[in-house]
Amino acid sequence: MTRPRTARIERNTKETRISAELNVDGAGRYEIQTGIRFFDHMLESFARHGAFDLTLRADGDLDVDQHHTVEDCGIVLGQAFAEALGDRAGILRAGYFLMPMDESLAAAAVDLGGRPALVYRVPARFRLVGDLQVELLHDFFDGFAVHSGANLHLRVLYGRSSHHRVEALFKCWAKAMRFACSKDEQLKGQLPSTKGILERGA
Repeated sequence: MTRPRTARIERNTKETRISAELNVDGAGRYEIQTGIRFFDHMLESFARHGAFDLTLRADGDLDVDQHHTVEDCGIVLGQAFAEALGDRAGILRAGYFLMPMDESLAAAAVDLGGRPALVYRVPARFRLVGDLQVELLHDFFDGFAVHSGANLHLRVLYGRSSHHRVEALFKCWAKAMRFACSKDEQLKGQLPSTKGILERGA
């Protein structure tokens, strides 16, 4: 019997209290509440376009700054994917996608091979998009990459609207993740590594 690819994570610190439930094999259903509405919108877009069922609630010290909340959400989401994917046997492991959003174009490539690394080439034109401090997305994706054990390369190639640039980024990340998490019948039961183990250096 195949183990359901689900996870429940709770992370409580003096700065944030975050809980998440993830179903990798979902239908894009979501309940997101972080206290930062544009950030909610981007995480909702990630869940919908990746076909992941995601519930995420964050209570952070937004009276101080958004940094702790945004970064810790990336950590928790990374932990959720790591737990849900287990030993990662049978998955495609890597995925990439180009996503247009009107006049903007973004690219994402991910390798869930256990080697955390982030390459982030997303020039911010404005400090805020909606109510979100855009510079903090670097910290969000770094937290995700480290705690999911992923190589994650993200780039916005061009675009006029900062809203469109960020939204294209989240959508292409979702699509790349969906492909990387997908199972391949030809790889059934096999780890996608010649070393026979997925971890740092595999």
